[in-house]
Amino acid sequence: MFISIDEKAASWFTKEFEVIKPISIRLFPQYAGFGEKNKGFSLAFSAEQPANASYTQEMNGITFYVEGNDIWFFEDIETYLSFDEGIAEIQITYKEASIIH
Repeated sequence: MFISIDEKAASWFTKEFEVIKPISIRLFPQYAGFGEKNKGFSLAFSAEQPANASYTQEMNGITFYVEGNDIWFFEDIETYLSFDEGIAEIQITYKEASIIH
């Protein structure tokens, strides 16, 4: 499991959720859409406090986290969150995780 969030994407979350830092952003699978990784699921976000976080990453006063029961969505994949200037929205990219033997 690997999640990369660039600086501009982190700034987008602050503006989008209109919450003063420090904040917590939950990353979770949502049953909807045409997700790239798991068909029928897409990545969703929510500003809420963790209940049982299995993964956390802090950036610029924002704690991004994944709850234990949502880890399956991120297994064996690298998830990249970046800001797309052209559409002024978050861009999510998935890449198969590199396996080192």
